[in-house]
Amino acid sequence: MATGENTTPKEPTGGDVLVEVMRRHGVDTAFGVISIHNLPLVEAVARELNFVEVRHEAAAVNAADGYARASGGIGVAITSTGTGAGNAAGSMLEALTAGSRVLHVTGQIESEYLGDAVADSAGDRGVRSVRGVIHEVPRQLQMLDAVSKYASTIGDAKGVEAELEAAIAQILAAPQGPASVEWPSDLQYLARPDEQRPAEATATGLAGSGPGTPDPSAVAEAVRLLQQAKRPLIWVGGGAAGAGGELTRILHTLGAGLLTSNSGRAIVPEDDELVIGNFAANPGVAALLGESDLLLSVGTHFRSNETKSYHLSLPSPRIQIDVDPAAIGRVYPADVGIVADAAQALAAISAGLTTTSVDEDWAAKVTATRTSVRADLTEYIGGYAEICEGLRAQLPRESVVARDVTIPSSQWGNRLFPFYERETNVFPLGGGIGQGLAMGIGAAHARPDVPTVVIAGDGGLAVHLGELASLAGSRAWCVVLVFNDGGYGVLRNMQEANGFDRAGVDLYTPRFDLLAASLEVPYALVQGPGQFEKILADAVATRGPAIVEVDVAAISPTPGAFTPPVHIPVREG
Repeated sequence: MATGENTTPKEPTGGDVLVEVMRRHGVDTAFGVISIHNLPLVEAVARELNFVEVRHEAAAVNAADGYARASGGIGVAITSTGTGAGNAAGSMLEALTAGSRVLHVTGQIESEYLGDAVADSAGDRGVRSVRGVIHEVPRQLQMLDAVSKYASTIGDAKGVEAELEAAIAQILAAPQGPASVEWPSDLQYLARPDEQRPAEATATGLAGSGPGTPDPSAVAEAVRLLQQAKRPLIWVGGGAAGAGGELTRILHTLGAGLLTSNSGRAIVPEDDELVIGNFAANPGVAALLGESDLLLSVGTHFRSNETKSYHLSLPSPRIQIDVDPAAIGRVYPADVGIVADAAQALAAISAGLTTTSVDEDWAAKVTATRTSVRADLTEYIGGYAEICEGLRAQLPRESVVARDVTIPSSQWGNRLFPFYERETNVFPLGGGIGQGLAMGIGAAHARPDVPTVVIAGDGGLAVHLGELASLAGSRAWCVVLVFNDGGYGVLRNMQEANGFDRAGVDLYTPRFDLLAASLEVPYALVQGPGQFEKILADAVATRGPAIVEVDVAAISPTPGAFTPPVHIPVREG
């Protein structure tokens, strides 16, 4: 018997309801921080499934997010109420930005006290007084609603399953996104699986939700324009996920070039010769954009950092497919807008696309551009090229590379490093630093049969340094690559490029060898060329946690500087 194990038969609780719902949706793991406001939930998940203890609620959501992205399913995070729920909010915002399938279950104070908050004399300003119950927070549900696609409160011990299913239905309904459910602690103890009311919502989606069938007239006009195009390009974002087959057929029927956002990478595998990838703003693509006579975009927001702050010139006419009606023409005008699921719309277009007028040499120009932009970036990044190539050589195609916000990620990980499945490309879409490690932990639990690699800088890793202990404790097969330049290299470059004094960017950095030793995690240092691939191979071979530190100052040849494409206004006069 394990130390501390209780052999007394256990009464079922709401935790067992949560377990049943998780099993129904193929989820075998939850991530969280235990507290007095979620004890029954954690106990049941740990007993029946897999509960991964993390050190911070933000990391719990990031890990659930990484699990969802890598598995293609739903990630579950369990946190406490009050400060715990507040800690999770930033990571919920990342999941919301990415449209990630995260179910955040947070505790709440006992239901009998939940309605006690009342408006005070400044009620029109929304100020609330509280009773003073431990962890009580006024307007917690409103906070969760602001960072979630859907947020609700469980108000009845017999309605737990129905509420969890309603939240999951919202998560899966287009456009997908995270949901938060706050669960009063007394109702966690009182809920029983055999007393639950039938759930009205189903996980296949909400009745009447979604964009419906593509408009036939819009599809017909899109087909007409595509059949006339001589030099077409396609641009896809994360909204094209799940439409890889349909997209590939159209791509090769036309002989078009495929540009992607970072989120749209590897929907078509990046070893396809027609995939230019996340290089639209690269100067080497400008000539191709200038020659093109049509752009088909699918599920992309045309984000500012990928369009030169919306100043990138794009071909026209433009056909835009998006599940969100508000997205059509929001950034660039659309000549044809199709509000539909990407797979349905592309299938309808493909069925009608019987002839094409594409120039015979267009596909060759696309492939030549693909080759040249990669060669140029490979040369520019100097000694990082050896790391990029060695990383790809040592990892299976199915391995996740989870990237934090750091120079290696932003400069070459987001575009040059090749991915072959969208689910293996995990990164903070919202650009928040410090989330990569926990995302990698979640991804490693979603894909335990292949190694996961985390790319992080020393500054980003310090945001949630304690999650190295979570990784060590979980024994997940995950190698953490720490690129150590003693602070925030990206911001140093921005300060220098814009004439600012150097401030706030040089950080006190721990000894990662001693830190790894304290965690009993294998460690190695890459300090100069010719070392990386062998060191990485040894780290991967441990089939568990490992830390590899890369001394950035010793990288040779010296990489070109990376300055993020952030618009700095110039004062007139």
